[in-house]
Amino acid sequence: MLPGRRQSTRPLFWSQGPASAPAPVAPRRSARPSVGGGVTRGLHPLTQGDENAYLFAYERRVKDSFDTIVPVLKRLSGLQHEENFEMRAQAIAREQLGFELPPEILGDAWVTQLDMRRLFAWCVFETYRRFCDEFFTDDPLGSGDEDAFQAFLQDCGFHTLDVSPCADGRLAHVIRYVLRLPYRAVRRKSYAGALFDIEDSLQKWVETEMLRFREGRPNTADAPTRYLKAVVYHYSSSDPEHEGCAAHGSDEQKAAQAGLERLLGFQQAVQNSFCCGASIDLLLIGMDTDTDAIRVHVPGADGRVDPQTGVEAQALYADTVRLPAVEAEARILERVKASAPGVADGMARLAARLIANNLSQIDYVRSYHDGRYADVGHAERFIGVGIGFEEIQLRNLTYFAYMDTVEEAAPDLDVGVKIGSRLNVAHGLPVPVVVRYDYHGQVPGSRERAVAHCERVDRALHSRYQDLSARGLLHTLQIVRDCNARGPIEALACSVRGTPQGGH
Repeated sequence: MLPGRRQSTRPLFWSQGPASAPAPVAPRRSARPSVGGGVTRGLHPLTQGDENAYLFAYERRVKDSFDTIVPVLKRLSGLQHEENFEMRAQAIAREQLGFELPPEILGDAWVTQLDMRRLFAWCVFETYRRFCDEFFTDDPLGSGDEDAFQAFLQDCGFHTLDVSPCADGRLAHVIRYVLRLPYRAVRRKSYAGALFDIEDSLQKWVETEMLRFREGRPNTADAPTRYLKAVVYHYSSSDPEHEGCAAHGSDEQKAAQAGLERLLGFQQAVQNSFCCGASIDLLLIGMDTDTDAIRVHVPGADGRVDPQTGVEAQALYADTVRLPAVEAEARILERVKASAPGVADGMARLAARLIANNLSQIDYVRSYHDGRYADVGHAERFIGVGIGFEEIQLRNLTYFAYMDTVEEAAPDLDVGVKIGSRLNVAHGLPVPVVVRYDYHGQVPGSRERAVAHCERVDRALHSRYQDLSARGLLHTLQIVRDCNARGPIEALACSVRGTPQGGH
């Protein structure tokens, strides 16, 4: 856990409905000194400045741990034929990376050359393992807002928020950073182009309704709440023709329309399978991956979502930055309601809260990235395939490919490997892939099935990308985790060596 961590003081915006006065909000924060190179700026009155500083410190520390790998390996490359190389290499690794390197790789360097590809992949995997252990042990991105958010969500008329962003690594932080929501209170599953699996979402809807009926979680089945399914598509304001969503040819309108069509398909699937009144609501969100500003498309009185009409957080930032906090909140809610006449009150309040939360992220990018990320394109450190990855809440850290089999998720996986090839293979480095399957430990045989799943997908990966694998340009790490135990990940096997250092 980072020192100085504070519980969130985020207000519960409009928590009591339209008849009540808005809940009190934090006062306007004054400009503060920059942190780690950030620019000193005045903040929006609704921005959580202390949270921004904490989140930036966490992001910088995690990404630095991955980005230190190449400079360290370059240094070792220049020392590999010098006396006492192995001892010196391990000392440098301990100091700069925080762990030792596989002695068998260092020990073979005198024969030919240090195998930098294997060493690079192993360092990425070991850094990932250590990052995961900290995440699940110290809960650095945990929030004290979970219960309050769930109460707010139900007050808005929803019992579940299920979000499907694009698998692009530039959206990996959409829950905890961009929307500033408690990550454990939101279901997130990413797909290339945000084209989520309708059958998977249908299964989750059934599971959610069964829990409500049998256990009263998160509320009882007779409560007048609905299941809210959201899609987050993306675009680039800096280079719209090249750095938008690759799955839709960087066409912003196609991305929005495709996301909406998938939402409507899910809604129809639930209604056709159960009843015409099945409790499903839809929300479409656009995200500028250059600035993290969102665009929210809310449904009108007839439930229809217009992909051509959305409320822009960036515009609202400029429109409300000089207002007192309470007036800023009211202006946001007013603008949301005007965008979709007849929008349900609860939907309007939730959408307004998401926009208000996003103002903090707009200031985050302004303070620490000069208003626009330097890496407007892909810069993912590794690919994650399988089921799990709750810990990935950072931008451009991971490209996701959720899958049961390689064959069914081939398009998503091919996109990820293409990105990894451009970032790594083009420079002689391998594409690191973490194969991960979480399981429910209370279910008999679930761990064994997860292990078998890892092994099967791992074999299929090396077979599908046989050319890269044979040249040492694709390496894999197999991981399982009991998602009910709140414990660390369990490393099974690695293509670099049998089991990574520290495997559990």
